[in-house]
Amino acid sequence: MAGTPPEEPSMEVVSLFPRYLLQGQLPPGQLADLQAMARAVLAQPERSPDVSVKLAGQLSQQRELGPDHPAAAELCRSVILPACERWIRHVIDQQPPQGRGPWTPGRYGLQMIDLWLNAQRAGDYNPTHTHGGSFSGVLFLQVPPQISADRFDGQLCFHGPEEWHIQSFRTGMAHYVLPVPGDFYVFPAWQPHSVPPFRGEGERWSIAFNVVAVPQPPPRPAASPVAVQGAVQGNVSLSSARPRPGGFV
Repeated sequence: MAGTPPEEPSMEVVSLFPRYLLQGQLPPGQLADLQAMARAVLAQPERSPDVSVKLAGQLSQQRELGPDHPAAAELCRSVILPACERWIRHVIDQQPPQGRGPWTPGRYGLQMIDLWLNAQRAGDYNPTHTHGGSFSGVLFLQVPPQISADRFDGQLCFHGPEEWHIQSFRTGMAHYVLPVPGDFYVFPAWQPHSVPPFRGEGERWSIAFNVVAVPQPPPRPAASPVAVQGAVQGNVSLSSARPRPGGFV
């Protein structure tokens, strides 16, 4: 009919190929236990191996946390390994069955291999890097008040597959996370990330970790379908000579 305005087309913007990041928060009591552990480690740093030579971070202190620390062992058992399992189940449950491959429950176990404490002071930084293993992550213990959402200083940055460049519409290639005590993040070990320096007094404390997925033998009839909770003691090591797990079968 003459004079009738044309109908508007229907449109939506679709985000392709997402990257998954698990976020969680510790109970206050567990956070307090880990903060107390960090204070004890940093008060006597000579009692914990210095792992800075093996890591990318240019930080004041980077100290190994072994299973001899009860708070660290409990963190592995009750938080980190279950968080990796949660990430796997969330992602794989969205895939077609034939695409799940070795991530079928019972075909793998999760093993903690690296756990260390970071103490970052003014001017310290962590350049863009990736980790080894299958999963990596960070848990924030203490954050100076000047690290805030108003600036990038001291925030955790996740980098996309291309350089961020708004002029050519390469958007969403950098995602900043404001560190908050008790918050933790788990992500695939290949995910590039960095931490810029901050200015001012205080120290930014965090715990970083690496977890590897290892193949499992055929389960016994009474075995648990997913071996997540068991392998903590003796599986926390930063040794460069540690045996590397084999591939999936």
